[in-house]
Amino acid sequence: MVTLKQLAKELNVSISTVSKALNNSEEIGEETIKRVKELAALYQYKPNKVALSLKQNKTKTIGVIIPDILNHFLAKVLFGIEREAVKYGYNIITCISNESLEQEKEGLRLLANGSVDGFILSVAEETQEKKEIEHFKRTISQGLPIVMFDRVAHDVLCDKVIVDDYDATYNATKSLLQEKRKNIVFITSIDGLSVGKLRERGYTKAILENNGNQPMVLKIKKKDDQQKKIMSFFKKNKNIDGVIAADSSSGIIAINTAIKLGLKVPKDISVIGFASKSDSYHTIPQLTTIRQHAKEIGAQAAQMLINRLQNKPVEEDVKTKIVKTSLIKSKSTL
Repeated sequence: MVTLKQLAKELNVSISTVSKALNNSEEIGEETIKRVKELAALYQYKPNKVALSLKQNKTKTIGVIIPDILNHFLAKVLFGIEREAVKYGYNIITCISNESLEQEKEGLRLLANGSVDGFILSVAEETQEKKEIEHFKRTISQGLPIVMFDRVAHDVLCDKVIVDDYDATYNATKSLLQEKRKNIVFITSIDGLSVGKLRERGYTKAILENNGNQPMVLKIKKKDDQQKKIMSFFKKNKNIDGVIAADSSSGIIAINTAIKLGLKVPKDISVIGFASKSDSYHTIPQLTTIRQHAKEIGAQAAQMLINRLQNKPVEEDVKTKIVKTSLIKSKSTL
């Protein structure tokens, strides 16, 4: 593999001139830049990333920690992060916490040992339940910035990218109330997560504002059979005429359950769920969805981290960006 030294010798210029020319420095004339780049292309020269990282004390690598690689939303956020990072010449290393506090800590510890310049992460369920944040603060104190997305620790001073979970369910519930639905249930399998709590609060506020209505909440635990739990709830509450689902699977199962019980969707019951466009295709009729724009969340998180890496100290002017959701009407609502 050809080196800067070899290029410089053949061109009869200094190593510094070659380096600056390859980086389009204004100190180097256009003709010299052209000569250097043509020779570099001829020899298929590629910079030694390890040497560069040692010299610059930068790895040009971002650590990404997500709770569940099988979660469609998180996978799309990861896609958005990587696509945006590549634009700025960054690589990513991904760790999966599997909703475990200890695995999350281990991912941070492993990558903070000189492998990455900063982190983008979504907090594990166990971390949120136990309200542990010291491992995040410790990482930031080492000079490694963190950008949190979706599930965040509000007591940690770092940049964050979130969606308008509270407003999203509030507005979705309002839309069902406008259909004259009187018995709307909120179904959630993510009650332990910050986003799940915000979504429930938005639903509850909308219901309580409507005179005569009372909140109905079905909470599904990990150990529960989701289909049986929803079926049982529907059988016990035959007057249900609306569903707000905090997650995609609950929305899909709610539609299928209603149809199994002989209800017509949306004539007898309307259903809205947090889900992607592809998720909505798994039901007939097609699910009306609250779209979170996962790729945009990933891109925003990557931009925030890269901006901090290039321009600002770790704890200066931390910001929270809110990505607005969209209510995409389809065949499961009137």
